[in-house]
Amino acid sequence: MLALHKLLLKEQYPNCTGMAAELEVSGKTVQRDIDFMRDQLALPIAYHPIRHGFYYTEHVRQFPTVQVSDGELVALLIAQKAVEQYRGTAFEKPLHSAFTKLADGLQGSSGIAIHELAEAISFRPQGLAEAELTTFQALASATLKHHEITFGYHPLHRTTPESRRAHPYHLGCLANQWYLIAHDLDRAAMRTFALTRITTAKETGSTFEKPTDFSVAEMFAGSFSAFQSGAVSTVILALDPFAARLTAERRWHPSQQQTIHPDGSATLTLEVTIAPDLENWILGWGHHAQVIQPTALRKKIASIIASMQAIYSEIDRKI
Repeated sequence: MLALHKLLLKEQYPNCTGMAAELEVSGKTVQRDIDFMRDQLALPIAYHPIRHGFYYTEHVRQFPTVQVSDGELVALLIAQKAVEQYRGTAFEKPLHSAFTKLADGLQGSSGIAIHELAEAISFRPQGLAEAELTTFQALASATLKHHEITFGYHPLHRTTPESRRAHPYHLGCLANQWYLIAHDLDRAAMRTFALTRITTAKETGSTFEKPTDFSVAEMFAGSFSAFQSGAVSTVILALDPFAARLTAERRWHPSQQQTIHPDGSATLTLEVTIAPDLENWILGWGHHAQVIQPTALRKKIASIIASMQAIYSEIDRKI
């Protein structure tokens, strides 16, 4: 049918006999496809008695390979808008190209077009990571094919990159940043690597078998975001009415439980590992939230706040 569509667009008037010989199928098969294109896909096909072939009676922009409902079209639009978070990055061009090819093959049930809905929905991402497309493609290929890789990695606590050799298990986007979950062969342990700090990723030529019991969901079950740090702890926060209302509007973690009090304040409980991403999230609420337990986390947050106060006091003194 795609071959017929291309010939119809070029106004070459294909017929059943010629197409049957070219595609090595029967004439009846070609006729059934033409009937399907006309009757099921609503393409304006007619037979020209003088040119002895079929043609489009009006302009056709694309071949409608898939029929979708308006709800599915809106869902696709949301996906396309989510992709826009990569505008201005190395991912923009291939993502735009892929989505355009996909959208061109769709036909809404009521004729609603993607561009007609585009103004209704938007995304405004923040803090996007600038991952290299070549690095992402190399890692994605190695992950899919179960190929061992080597790469340079620049940890936050080091001033120079380290050489790593690993079995890539999974690529995940957490909080607008891509991470590689891999088995670090030199350290004999699972590690999570930020793609923005990976360079010169190459396949070694060796393959591996990913463990059947590997589960990304289980691996990050206790993590607040991308960091993994020790055992899961019960974290309890006291929220004032302002923070209580905002936290209740979003699902921050699967373990989240929130109890609203008569005055509008709340107690928020999380079962998570204590890591920098959790600490930064708590600090982001400012005076609207305070840690009740565990005690070690409460002291850590208080220490950070005291350090910040000392920094600003010193700046004020100099000013």
